[in-house]
Amino acid sequence: MNRKEEGLKELGRKTDYKKDYAPEVLETFVNKHPGNDYWVRFNCPEFTSLCPITGQPDFAEIRISYIPDVRMVESKSLKLYLFSFRNHGDFHEDCVNTIMKDLVKLMAPKYIEVTGFFTPRGGISIFPYANYGRSGTKYEQLAEERFARHE
Repeated sequence: MNRKEEGLKELGRKTDYKKDYAPEVLETFVNKHPGNDYWVRFNCPEFTSLCPITGQPDFAEIRISYIPDVRMVESKSLKLYLFSFRNHGDFHEDCVNTIMKDLVKLMAPKYIEVTGFFTPRGGISIFPYANYGRSGTKYEQLAEERFARHE
């Protein structure tokens, strides 16, 4: 089965950038190796959002790492989703947690972590980190271990 047969709408189409937070643009495809544990990592070095108080832009690198199960996020839809934060006002910590929760809801991964490396504002950098491991599995333990060791 090719990606078009899986019902992907955005792949190969002219890019339509959303004006505000748009989780509905996220799409998935079937993981051909659900029995294997392996990492998928995305870096978005040009992430932007808006400060909800001042309206000033905030810049960050967003890193997403996950161990897929049955479904995987399609990269163009992820790009469009992350771009949709460009005019969205939210604190750094909220952006990272929202991204993680939306991806958990979308694809139900075995494990996922999202880190935001936000550039300094007022002389302070903020690096929020959120993770999730499927409850009742070894991935829940992985989440606890990685969270405890996170610096």
